[in-house]
Amino acid sequence: MRIFVSRPLPEQAMERLARRFEVAVGPADRATTAAEVLAGAREADALISMLSDRIDAAFLDACPRLRVVANYAVGVNNIDLRAAAERGVHVTNTPGVLTDATADLAFGLLLSVARRIPESERFLRAGRFDGWAPLLFLGADVAGARLGIVGMGRIGQAMAVRARAFGMEVVYVQRRPLDPARERELGARYVSLEELLSTSDFVSLHCPLTPETHHLIDARALARMKPGAILINTARGPVVDETALVEALRSGQLGGAGLDVFEEEPKVHPGLLDRDDVVLTPHTGSATRGTRLRMAMMVCEDVERVLDGRPPLHPVNEPVAGGRR
Repeated sequence: MRIFVSRPLPEQAMERLARRFEVAVGPADRATTAAEVLAGAREADALISMLSDRIDAAFLDACPRLRVVANYAVGVNNIDLRAAAERGVHVTNTPGVLTDATADLAFGLLLSVARRIPESERFLRAGRFDGWAPLLFLGADVAGARLGIVGMGRIGQAMAVRARAFGMEVVYVQRRPLDPARERELGARYVSLEELLSTSDFVSLHCPLTPETHHLIDARALARMKPGAILINTARGPVVDETALVEALRSGQLGGAGLDVFEEEPKVHPGLLDRDDVVLTPHTGSATRGTRLRMAMMVCEDVERVLDGRPPLHPVNEPVAGGRR
């Protein structure tokens, strides 16, 4: 059986796949193009896809042997789940494994923007530091500040744990509040989006990308935010209207932003690139050696299970009966 891997996985995972299957892999030094993914998957029984790979009905129809798409990510907004289910194709993801790594990066971005760490480092490396000064690179207080978390799933809750360790007050919003016992454990309080935006010193996004959350943070939401607040996004780029974000930063409505994901990724809005009050990272939320290896082993196991005729461990759809075998 054949497997196409859109981008190379950690070595141990590639070796695991090669022991049982014929494996083809996309380029290591650049993003795989849509045409390359389609060409690689056309005769494959399984596809290990990246978040940037668009898997829609037309793609699936062009790949008649495909039985499983194992997405090397938690999010699956790049895949038409209904189209896959209708064609009997399993879709899997990698939940839970990247929670701590992503929360670590989100809090790192928060600290970096609040304390102006990249900006002050560039200043020093440029040879401009001539001694301590009372007003040099004053930043925002973190201890005692209010953090508003939008989306209180695994990563949002992990962010709350880190915030409490820094003495922050935590409020959150999502479709339904957490169990009261879990709220007490996290020291978090459920509020409306309006209250969260208008009262939080920091707003951190951890919601999935859905039609309802697309541009959730738009010009109106940014105008409702507390003046001088800092926005952190490690969720999905299109949750934020980047044009509106740039304007909010230029006007002084926001005090800064830390972004790991972008609206038209890998393209970044040019208005963000030249701002000292913005910290940008290239979608590295899960980028630790241990996390990426665990993600790889999860997709390998689900591919093996489906091709062996067993149900996957991490399904995100329910293929219809009578689909591909």
